[in-house]
Amino acid sequence: MHLNLLHLGRISYAEGLRMQAEVVAARKTGTIDDTLLLLEHPPVLTLGRNASRANILATDSELARKEVEVHETKRGGDVTYHGPGQLVGYPIFDLRGDLPGKRGPHLGPVDFVRLIEEALIFTCKDFSVPAQRICKRTGVWTLAGGSIAEKKIAAIGIHVSQFVTSHGFALNVTPDLRDFELIVPCGISDRTVTSLELESPQIPLPTMAQAADSAAANFGRVFQRQVLAVETLEELLTPSTVISTEA
Repeated sequence: MHLNLLHLGRISYAEGLRMQAEVVAARKTGTIDDTLLLLEHPPVLTLGRNASRANILATDSELARKEVEVHETKRGGDVTYHGPGQLVGYPIFDLRGDLPGKRGPHLGPVDFVRLIEEALIFTCKDFSVPAQRICKRTGVWTLAGGSIAEKKIAAIGIHVSQFVTSHGFALNVTPDLRDFELIVPCGISDRTVTSLELESPQIPLPTMAQAADSAAANFGRVFQRQVLAVETLEELLTPSTVISTEA
């Protein structure tokens, strides 16, 4: 089984939504296989279905001055920040497919999120950063130690329509963490955020390209798929391309 991989580079949030919608539509019709989109966004705040605007701490004028956009989304979760140095992933999967842990006609959304967490925990491990899940707090967290509480290193929020997933995760690689002061990240006020850059003992420090390669490999590992890279959205959405890769 295959997992298509497409690196989109740094694109606006609106452009990311447009391209994601095209991939979701193709997955719903069975034109393409499960797909992972990897990208970066310019500074943007996104509000999930359960978000409270009270968790945006910056004023509208502050956001305008910093050129930070605000978008409401269909994903689960509260408010989060995306920006340069953060690896964003949109895993677009049909939950009725052959997926690890599926016991009925489809994999449950919560179980799908747990698999995303597992892939990101492996990714953190690739850079010598021990990471974990925390019960009732979706995402990936560093380990607590002594007087130091765990910190959030990756946020996750998905949407499911007709069994096909969209939206996904944001892994902090080399972002300016001061930008998270614009919000109460994911509505959690008693924990802070961190990044691979801050937590990894490796020298040289992790790069975005390395993190993207690691995340793609670990998605293949966790979801038990062969990862096949495509160069462009047009190539991904061309039916002849799908036929040739499955031959």
